[in-house]
Amino acid sequence: MKQISCDVAVIGAGSAGLAAHHAASVDGASVMLIESGAPGTTCARVGCMPSKLLIAAADVAHQAATASVFGVETAPVRIDGRVVMSRVRAERDRFVRSVLQSCERIPQHGKLQGQARFVDAHTLQIDDHTRLHARAVVIATGSRASVPDVFAAVAHRVLTNESLFERDTLPASVAVIGAGAVGLELGQALHRLGVRTAIFDHDDRIGGLQDETLNRAAHRIFGREVELHLGVELEVSAVDDGVRLQWSGGAAEFDYVLVAAGRPPRLDELDLPRSGLPLDRHGVPEFDVRTLRCADRDVFIAGDAGAWRPLLHEAADAGAIAGANALRVARGQPVQAQERRTPLAIVFSDPQIAVIGDTQAHRHRLVGRADFGDQGRARVMNRHNGCLQLYADAGSGRITGAELIAPAAEHLSHLIAWAVQRQARVGDLLSLPFYHPTLEEALRTALRDLCVQLCIAPDVRAHSMEYGPAV
Repeated sequence: MKQISCDVAVIGAGSAGLAAHHAASVDGASVMLIESGAPGTTCARVGCMPSKLLIAAADVAHQAATASVFGVETAPVRIDGRVVMSRVRAERDRFVRSVLQSCERIPQHGKLQGQARFVDAHTLQIDDHTRLHARAVVIATGSRASVPDVFAAVAHRVLTNESLFERDTLPASVAVIGAGAVGLELGQALHRLGVRTAIFDHDDRIGGLQDETLNRAAHRIFGREVELHLGVELEVSAVDDGVRLQWSGGAAEFDYVLVAAGRPPRLDELDLPRSGLPLDRHGVPEFDVRTLRCADRDVFIAGDAGAWRPLLHEAADAGAIAGANALRVARGQPVQAQERRTPLAIVFSDPQIAVIGDTQAHRHRLVGRADFGDQGRARVMNRHNGCLQLYADAGSGRITGAELIAPAAEHLSHLIAWAVQRQARVGDLLSLPFYHPTLEEALRTALRDLCVQLCIAPDVRAHSMEYGPAV
């Protein structure tokens, strides 16, 4: 068996692992990247990019189907599932090739292929061919699709986001399990592409929304388009060429079940108990989110493997922090803590959902509201669904977060996230320009609402410029 050593070992070649490798590979450091599967990130292969390709096709189909409201008549919309899925895979493969190019730039002597397992906190066994001693280790193994045991009897009819995009064509019918970001995005997209779809969840929340008012609004908005069964427990059985689901409110049969009920960390194969790391009840190492160090050991964790904000930009940040700190430890230097960015999560449904900043701190919180149902630009585009809740601290007037269901929320949510991270105050933001007519004017409406509550401006909400020169 081959025996080698290095300064830093990085387990996993996804977004976090590649960022960690880059951050640790400075000043002549020896860094070993270990990958057990096909190289390429979750985002490029099975996550962000293929799902957005499917959503893009669904958006075009929906625009064609609803064009008559503008006086534009289209021929009956015909969806070619084979062409849809062919484009999804072809463009997905382009994104994956870009990631592979990053991996290929790493010298061959700095990479190992195989499953890494801990022998102790500083020693890894890679398959049966290599034993690696590292001064510090970064765990960046990502996450995996999770299929609850209740679906074991119909496993041949179960799809996940890791298998859906490999299909040659669209299925005729699908039951989507999970109303979070992945389930809502894929469920609505499949529905708009002509697939008979229903979304199920044992919880009653949609798209990660925390506020009950917004969650009720989401129920109304998405329930008008897609069949929703939330807060239900399912019984699952196999039928000829399909799956039968039963719940308290009824029963239905589908060709397939698409399980989108979360992606737990991929840690099972690491033999973590042998590392000596303290683990939580889910088997995840305990770690400091500002340093990514696990307890006081020379092991760090980054990205989805830590189950903390499992998003690409957070994974890349975490990889860079973990890699840099792993190298510091390897050289006998103290780790450095880094403040993390303002939380920002976006669901690419239609309308989109965004959750920004601190949405849990209700004490001393003010709420500014805006309704997209009667917002000028939203009505122009026939996309007048949704609402915005903007949160501010009652004492300082600083913006602390927001939740919104809105057309093109991906853009508006960035403005709000930047304001939160810069600790911007309500009055300062209201003094900035708002062009007319834009969706961003809804932010001004919410800011005006907050100004009234903070007693720093007269109530001008009845005289807004949402529709042009106001009364």
